[in-house]
Amino acid sequence: MDLDGKTAVISQQLQQYDGRLAVCPPKTPHSVRVIALDRTTIAALAEHRDRQRAEAAAYGPGYRDSGYVFTCLNGDPMAPDRLTRTFKKLTALAGLPPVRLHDLRHGAASLALSAGVELKMVQEMLGHSSIVLTADRYTSVLPDAAHAAAEKVAALIIKAGCLVPGTRRRRRRQARQTPRRAGTHAGRGQPGHARRSRAHPARQIGPPAPPAPHPPAMTSPRW
Repeated sequence: MDLDGKTAVISQQLQQYDGRLAVCPPKTPHSVRVIALDRTTIAALAEHRDRQRAEAAAYGPGYRDSGYVFTCLNGDPMAPDRLTRTFKKLTALAGLPPVRLHDLRHGAASLALSAGVELKMVQEMLGHSSIVLTADRYTSVLPDAAHAAAEKVAALIIKAGCLVPGTRRRRRRQARQTPRRAGTHAGRGQPGHARRSRAHPARQIGPPAPPAPHPPAMTSPRW
């Protein structure tokens, strides 16, 4: 654990054989990884380290400084089966349904995807060798994360469309043109000025206007 660097380095695992603890390499080469820690987790680990130091001082000279984060009262690393039993007791006291300690790993991945973390980042956090493996295991969470990502992209596009290209200035709103009402003469804005002289006869309301009388025929004068 590097609290100053805000990271946790996964480089080994602790297994139990015949009642003894043995340090072993991780499960796969991809399991060796560095995980970023948030501020809340760092604060909780810092408080845990202070309590551990107080326990070491209270235990006395027989305390063994093993360097592990989670230890017994004498400083020895905690065996995996003991940690599992302790976790079961805590879940029962909290009234939670039966859940394995390893299920916290799946829960963390599901919460990360629901929060909009990219699938590639979740793959690296879990130490999966392939992104397909991550997608297959958490496909039920992907739709919600995908919709959230789509909304973020749409919001970004809409925000960019309100700005003048290449600047941060907002576009000016264009004045809306008020549609002219039927029966209003163009440019006057006063009702009652019929537009029958310009409108097509088929669009006029009411009976068509009578045709204009023809002028009298002109006859040639006679001598």
